[in-house]
Amino acid sequence: MTDDEVELRKLRWRCRRGMRELDQLLERWLDREWRQSPTPQRELFLALLDTEDDKLWRWFLGHEVSPDVEIAALVDRIRTLPP
Repeated sequence: MTDDEVELRKLRWRCRRGMRELDQLLERWLDREWRQSPTPQRELFLALLDTEDDKLWRWFLGHEVSPDVEIAALVDRIRTLPP
């Protein structure tokens, strides 16, 4: 197993939030965008994974917006990824 595969497995585990909808959104971005994303974009995604589930849920539903403009933009991009 390569280092990239190990990292993706760890990240996939971190994407598991206990809410199926959040799991699907985060894993979709991981599957489709992680590999080709530049380091700053990856760092934003990691910061997003460090966010509490209840905040993530409110952000993804559009009830609140992250105070961090870059994270808010990433949330929007993740939300608009086709299923």
